[in-house]
Amino acid sequence: MPQIAFNMLVNFGRIVQGNVPLQLMPCATVAPYLQLVRHRTTKHWDPKFKKLRRDKVLKLDLRDPNRKAEDMTPEETRSLMKERGLVKPRPWNERPIYIGCTSSIFEPYIPPEGDGKFSAISKVGAQQKVEFLTQKGKSMMAVRKMRNYDEDLNLKVFAEVARDIYVKAHEALAVKNKAALRQYVTERAYPEMIHNIRDKTLHWKFIQSLEPSRVVQARCTEVISKDNIFGQMTVRFHTQQVLAIYDRFGRLLHGSEIVKKDVIEYIVFEKHLSNQYGTWRLHDKIIPSWMPPKEPTMKTFISPVESVEVAKESHVP
Repeated sequence: MPQIAFNMLVNFGRIVQGNVPLQLMPCATVAPYLQLVRHRTTKHWDPKFKKLRRDKVLKLDLRDPNRKAEDMTPEETRSLMKERGLVKPRPWNERPIYIGCTSSIFEPYIPPEGDGKFSAISKVGAQQKVEFLTQKGKSMMAVRKMRNYDEDLNLKVFAEVARDIYVKAHEALAVKNKAALRQYVTERAYPEMIHNIRDKTLHWKFIQSLEPSRVVQARCTEVISKDNIFGQMTVRFHTQQVLAIYDRFGRLLHGSEIVKKDVIEYIVFEKHLSNQYGTWRLHDKIIPSWMPPKEPTMKTFISPVESVEVAKESHVP
C-alpha cells in the first residue's frame, strides 16, 4: 500500500508538470504508467533552424565600462584587445637611426717624421717619397670605388675644394656661427671643435698656402650593410696662419695677431658616398706622435690682495 501511494504521488506530480486538463486528471491518476508527451507541433524539428533560434538571443557584454586599464590583468587586456581586433603595443619604442658619419678614421695615415723639413733631393726626403708611392696602391683602389658614386672626382680639384672647406669651417668657428659650422664639419668633429671655446674670443686668419695641398691617402669602408659606403680623404696642408685666443677679460691666452706661423696639418675629410646628397666635410685631424707638444696657454688670475682692496672699496659709502 505505501508503494502504491508513492507511485500515485509521483504520477500526480508528472500530471501537474505536464499541464493535463482537469477533465482528464482522474484518468491520469488511475493509470499510473501513463506517460505524457509534450506537443511539438509549434516548434521546428529541423536542426537547421537551431541557428535561427540562437540568433534571436543577443549576448550582452556585462563588463564594467568604467573599469580602467590599470585595474585589468594582462590576460584580460589581451583578450579585450583581441576581441576588438587590436594589436598589443610592444613594450619598447623603436626609433629610426641615421648614421651621418663614422666614429673614427678607417686607417689613420702615418705622416713621415720631419715632414716639411727635408727636401725631395735629400736622402730622407727621397725615402719619404718612396713610402708615399708604396701606399699609393690602396688609395687608387679606394678612389676607383669612389668614382662609382662620384664620376667627376678629381684629386687635384678635390684638394683645392678641401682647402676651401677647411678655411670656411675655421672662419665659422672664429665667429661662433654654429649653424654654418655644421655644414662644413661632421657630427664627430663638431663637439671637438666647439669644446672649451665658451667665454673666449678667437682671431683666426688664413694667410696663404706655402705648398699646394695634396691628397696623401684615400680609404673606403662599409657600415652595417654593403650598400652603405663611406669615403675618407686625408689631405696635407702647409699654410701660413694667424691665431690669437683671448679669455673673457680680454687677456691673451695663446698665439698672436701679428706673428704668422707656418702650419703643417693632416686633415681627414669624409663623405657618405651612398647618400645622393652627401658632401665632403671635415672629419678629424691626424697628430703625429713625433710632433712636439703644444705650448700651454697662459692663464691669468686675480691677485688676492687686489681682490680684497676691490671688496673694501666697494663697501665704502
